[in-house]
Amino acid sequence: MANPILKVTGLSKSFGGVRATNHVNLDVYQGETHALIGPNGAGKTTLISQLSGLLQPDQGQIIFNGENITGLPPHKFSQAGLARSFQITSVFTDMTLLDNIALAIQAHDGHSFKFWQNARRDTRLRQPANVFLQRVGLNDRDNQLASEVSHGERRQLEIAMALATEPSLLLLDEPMAGMGQDESTLMINILRQLHGEKSILLVEHDMDAVFALADRISVLVYGEIIASGTPEEIKSNPEVQKAYLGEESI
Repeated sequence: MANPILKVTGLSKSFGGVRATNHVNLDVYQGETHALIGPNGAGKTTLISQLSGLLQPDQGQIIFNGENITGLPPHKFSQAGLARSFQITSVFTDMTLLDNIALAIQAHDGHSFKFWQNARRDTRLRQPANVFLQRVGLNDRDNQLASEVSHGERRQLEIAMALATEPSLLLLDEPMAGMGQDESTLMINILRQLHGEKSILLVEHDMDAVFALADRISVLVYGEIIASGTPEEIKSNPEVQKAYLGEESI
């Protein structure tokens, strides 16, 4: 197999006496969707926060596209080609959907925010912003305020904002959180269309979504990866069944 786009080695993070991640080793390959699953409190969000530069690890290395990016600030992770969505939506609710995406493009390109009013009329921002809205099925909502759309549509907007930074790797922290069945199905279809084009590390509790999307799955329990493999390998792994999935869910 080719070299991984993301290689995590020995990553550890403690908060007081609690070790949230414990010598985590993880590989994500070009074009694959790699799901990270585990019970509440397993350390999934802590791991994603380290992989996006929001938390500095106590130990270990993060190698991305062959470069050691461990310890760099979050904007350097973004510039390197990583983009993250959050468990709780993080959009600007007083801006339109189009403005949110144009702002993501502007921020990634390093432009000054004091010129934002002029940027709203800048076709260099608005034209690509429309393209990313279309990719997530929101092109007919471009001039609606983010506060006026549904929870599921805000999650779609977050994906569009992440894509607008032209990442090589998407770090998605529970993109289906709080969604109904129809919204979850739509999000699965959006992410499925990205398969092979973007590498994705997906943290998700919705196991139907995980098994529908993932090429490989890693299971995190008490801060440690206890298993990695294909969906079928994970389903049949006795240690995973005992620690997380449970006999009835297989």
